[in-house]
Amino acid sequence: EVQLQASGGGLAQPGGSLRLSCAASGFNFRSSDMSWLRQPPGKGPEWVSVIDSDGTTTYYLDSVKGRFTISRDDAKNTLYLQMNSLKPEDTAIYYCVKDGRPGRIGKRGQGTLVTVSS
Repeated sequence: EVQLQASGGGLAQPGGSLRLSCAASGFNFRSSDMSWLRQPPGKGPEWVSVIDSDGTTTYYLDSVKGRFTISRDDAKNTLYLQMNSLKPEDTAIYYCVKDGRPGRIGKRGQGTLVTVSS
């Protein structure tokens, strides 16, 4: 059974940083494309970033370019999202997704809430 557990969310001040992690199990993580999806309160979901199985980053949402960095540790079956220079509009539930990207749904795990507020 595919399991994806995101963690690391919380309250951050504007300009601050958070690092999200996603522990994956139940599938071959090393051979899977992985991504982060977020859903702001009252809005639809939006893809944040995608990293291919070979470690190539293939997508960043325009509004997070230069601030967020996606990475993976295949030895630990873990996906990361380093978020710097946070803005209130980054407030959302963040989900990690197996084999998902813009135009393809993939398998979503449990999310972690990020709140950016002073």
